[in-house]
Amino acid sequence: MPEQIEKVSESVEFLKKQGVNLPKVGIILGTGLAQLGGDIEDQTTVSYEEIPHFPVSTVESHTGQLIFGKLGGKDVVAMQGRFHFYEGYSGQEITFCVRVMKELGIQALFVSNACGGLNPNYSAGCLMRLEDHINMLGFNPLVGSNNEEWGPRFPDMSEPYSKKLGALAHKVALQNQIDLKQGVYLAVSGPNLETRAEYRMTKMMGADVVGMSTIPEVIVARHMSIPVLAISVITDMCLPDNLKEATVEEIIATASKAEPSLTAVFKGVIQELDLETL
Repeated sequence: MPEQIEKVSESVEFLKKQGVNLPKVGIILGTGLAQLGGDIEDQTTVSYEEIPHFPVSTVESHTGQLIFGKLGGKDVVAMQGRFHFYEGYSGQEITFCVRVMKELGIQALFVSNACGGLNPNYSAGCLMRLEDHINMLGFNPLVGSNNEEWGPRFPDMSEPYSKKLGALAHKVALQNQIDLKQGVYLAVSGPNLETRAEYRMTKMMGADVVGMSTIPEVIVARHMSIPVLAISVITDMCLPDNLKEATVEEIIATASKAEPSLTAVFKGVIQELDLETL
C-alpha cells in the first residue's frame, strides 16, 4: 500500500503540472462512449501513456486519454477509456484512476458503460441508471492492506449509487424526454460474452443487465466516500430464448447512437448539481 500511495501522488503531481487542477466531477466513459469528451470546453488533454503509473487502454473504442475542462459550468476530469480485468489488469490497476481523481479533488463520480440487457422490458439503445449491482468478477479491488486515510477497512455498501444523484438524473431525463430505466447491474470477467445458461443464471440472480466493468471503480469510489452516478447503455439484448449473435462492431455502433442521450443526462445533472448537498 505505501507503494500504491506513492504512485498515486506521483500521478497527481504530474497532472497538476499539466494544468489539471481541482476538478469537481470525475467521469469514466465506457465502450463506444468517448464522444462526450467533445462537449468539454477549455480542454487540457493528456494521454494515459504520459501519466506516471497509469495503465493503458487496449480495447477498441477506448481512446486512452484524460480530458480536463468545463462541462455544465463545472470543472470536470473525464477518462476516455477505462481498464478491464480481462485485459490482464489487477483490481488496484483498474481502479488507480479513481484514487488519482479523488486526490485531484473530485467530489462526485459519473460512470458509464455498455452492457447487455436481461430485462425483457428493455431494448437495445436505451439507458439504465444503476441502483445496485452484483459483483461476479471474481475479485475485489480492496483486497490487500488498507490505507485508512483513503477509507475504512470495511466500507459500507448499502448505497453504492447516490440516491440524490439518481433522482436528479431522472429529473433531467424527464426534462429531455429521455426514457431512463433503473435496475441492477451484474459484472462478469469476460472477455467472452455469456452462454444462454449463464444469461438465465444472471437473470435469476436479480440482474437487469450484464457487463464487464464499473463495479471495481464504484467500490473504490465508495471506499473514498465519493458519491456515484452510473448509467448503462444497453447495446444488445441477452434473452436466452431469443439469443442472437452479437459483434463488437454492433455493440460500439449502438452505444454511439445512444450517446447523445447519455451526454444530455450527465451534462444536465452536472449543471444542476449542488456539491454542497451531496
